[in-house]
Amino acid sequence: MNTKIKVMLVDDSAVVRQVLQQVLERDKNIEVIGAAADPIFAQSRMSKQWPDVIVLDVEMPRMDGITFLKKLMAERPTPVVMCSSLTSKGAETSMKALAAGAVAVVAKPTVGVKEYLESAAGQLIMEIKAAAKANMRNMPTATAAPAQAVTTPAKFSADAVIPLRSSGSTVSTNKIAALGTSTGGTQALEYVLTRLPRNCPGIVIVQHMPEKFTAAFAERLNSICELEILEAESGYQVAPGRALIAPGGKHMLLRRNGAQYFVEIMSGPPVNRHRPSVDVLFRSVAQAAGRNALGIIMTGMGDDGAKGLLELRNAGALTIGQDERSCIVYGMPKEAAKIGAVAREISLDRIPQCILDMGASLTASVQRG
Repeated sequence: MNTKIKVMLVDDSAVVRQVLQQVLERDKNIEVIGAAADPIFAQSRMSKQWPDVIVLDVEMPRMDGITFLKKLMAERPTPVVMCSSLTSKGAETSMKALAAGAVAVVAKPTVGVKEYLESAAGQLIMEIKAAAKANMRNMPTATAAPAQAVTTPAKFSADAVIPLRSSGSTVSTNKIAALGTSTGGTQALEYVLTRLPRNCPGIVIVQHMPEKFTAAFAERLNSICELEILEAESGYQVAPGRALIAPGGKHMLLRRNGAQYFVEIMSGPPVNRHRPSVDVLFRSVAQAAGRNALGIIMTGMGDDGAKGLLELRNAGALTIGQDERSCIVYGMPKEAAKIGAVAREISLDRIPQCILDMGASLTASVQRG
């Protein structure tokens, strides 16, 4: 029985197609069943053998990648990993792709593509394996809502950010919601955040996403949410009605100064193969906020966030896992549940109310459950 993941490559660059096929087929669990220069050629080949995953370029002759993606999602939803240029324009296009139903985006530079794809082979293979597990029936539909103005975030100097392990003298009663997600997470986060009012608790988020793409993601969410959504910078305050998203390529930590929470953005090696890492965020939230926090682990491949969520639970925080029935990829919540980090599993549509209800009554109900 052939259990390999069948992949179709669609890119107008012959060099990219050749390099992608070479690096992907080094993995014994992946089989490239075809490579096409544009979606028209791809459709002809796919009519003979349908792939499990499509790796799709954005800019191509005859039909662009976004148009083809929308056609796929309407006619035969299939997991798609988009290859997009590592530019501001590429990031904006990637947001359109994710909104249209792509499960992941992989960045590629405008120069040195061959060398980059060789070095990034592990990440691409991981994304393809995650995409192959995607439950396309759980893909939330895109949301349209009135745009909101962005206000200037409050900042403190580096001197005001306390050391991570210091508890401080003032106990904060502010509530913090920390969300961690990966494959399928952009759609899930959009679903949650567009349903939250301006007076919800402050939110910190790690979404596995390439550098530069998180800024475009935050801008898109800010335009359709009541909340203020920002790509985080060191010193930004975590406050009610604001959600801070960790920038791609950096870790984000929660800090506390007296009764106020702030974030620190820092470099460092990948943790669980990711930077930003959900574990890094969750661990810092456990230490800075403890029982005043709500930890939510959502759709995604792998185990990033599981140990950090357990630290949150051990610190007295409420811990929630998205359930399998509503996940696009039930990987991260599953791994967290395995080690006892999840107090209760709930569906995606209940997460917004869970954030709003965070407090004594919900804590009691989850502990009873």
